[in-house]
Amino acid sequence: MARPAAALGLGLGLLLAVSLPALAAAECDCSGDAAGRDKAGALRLKIVAIFCILVGGAAGAAVPSLGNRFPALRPDTDAFLAVRAFAGGVILATGLVHILPAAFDALGSPCLAPGPWSKFPFAGAVAMLAAIVTLVVDTVATGYFRRRVARKAAAAVVDEPPTTTPEPGRCEGDHDDLEEASDRRHHGHAHGMSVLAPAPGVGDDLVRHRVISQVLELGVVVHSLIIGMSLGASDSPSTVRPLVPALTFHQLFEGIGLGGCIVQAEFRVKSAAVMALFFSLTTPVGIAIGIAISSVYNETSQKALVVQGLLEASAAGILVYMALVDILAEDFMSSRVQSRACLQFALNASLLLGASMMSMLAIWA
Repeated sequence: MARPAAALGLGLGLLLAVSLPALAAAECDCSGDAAGRDKAGALRLKIVAIFCILVGGAAGAAVPSLGNRFPALRPDTDAFLAVRAFAGGVILATGLVHILPAAFDALGSPCLAPGPWSKFPFAGAVAMLAAIVTLVVDTVATGYFRRRVARKAAAAVVDEPPTTTPEPGRCEGDHDDLEEASDRRHHGHAHGMSVLAPAPGVGDDLVRHRVISQVLELGVVVHSLIIGMSLGASDSPSTVRPLVPALTFHQLFEGIGLGGCIVQAEFRVKSAAVMALFFSLTTPVGIAIGIAISSVYNETSQKALVVQGLLEASAAGILVYMALVDILAEDFMSSRVQSRACLQFALNASLLLGASMMSMLAIWA
C-alpha cells in the first residue's frame, strides 16, 4: 500500500517539472528586485541547505520509530499520543499559517492580469475542494481495502477444514452443533472487513492508519517540493540564509508527524524506509531543481504564480483535513483520552506547543 502514494507523489513532481519551462518562459510586467543578488554566495548557502534539510527531515521521520529502543515512544503509550498531538499542531499550522497565506498571495498577486483571479478567492475555494477530494479518497480507499480484506477473510473461513468431528453414534444435539458452527462461520464473515491481524479490530485500525499515512505524505510532499524550488531559485543570500534553519526545523517537525503515522500503520521495514526516504529527499530535490532553473525561472510570471498558488492551496486543504480529521480528532475523541483529564490536558498542551512553534517559523519562512 506504500506504492500508490509514492507513485502519485512522483507523478505530481514530474508534472510540475514538465511545466517548469513554460513557467520560466512566461512574461510578466512585474520585475524582481536585482539588489542584493549574489549567485555564488546564494549557491553555497543552498548546498548547505540541501544537507541540513535532508538531515532534519530524516531525523524527524526517524524519531517515532525509536519505540523499539525507547518503550515510551511506542504507539500504545501516552507519550506517543502527545507526540502525535504535537505533530498534528505542526501540520495544522503548516497548512493554515504557511501554505494557505502563500496561496492567497500568489493568486492575488498584482502581477496577474485583471480577470477572474482578482474577483474570486480561488485559493480558499481550491483548498476547500482539496479537503473534499481528500475526504473522498480517504473513504473510498479505506472502503476498498476493507472489502478486499473481507473477501480474503471470507475465503479463508470457507476453505478452513472442520476442526471437530461428532462422536460416533451421537445424534442428540447434532443440529445445535451445526447451527453453532454456522453462526461462527457467519460471524467470521460479518467481521471480515476488520481482519488484518488475529486480534479483533486491529486490522480495521491498520487499514485506516495506512491510508492516512499515504494521503498525508502526498500533501506534505507537494508542499515540500514547492518550498524547495522556491529556495533553490532564489539568488539572494539575505533571503536564503534565514530559510536554512527555518526549513530545517520545518522538515523536522513535519517528519515527526509523518513518521508517527507510518509507525502506527505498521508497514514492513522496507516500505516504511521508502516512505521516510521519499519525504526526506523531496525538499532537497526541489532545491536542486530550483538551482538548475534559477537562471531562467521568473517567480513573478503569471503562469508560475497560478501554478504555485493552485498547488499551495491544494496542499493546504489536504494538510488541514488530515490534521483535524485523521490525526487530532481520532485521538482527542477516543475514550482513552476522554476518560483521563491529565492525558487530555497533556494532549491539548502538546497540540498548542506544536502549532505555536510551527507558526513562529512563519517569521522567517
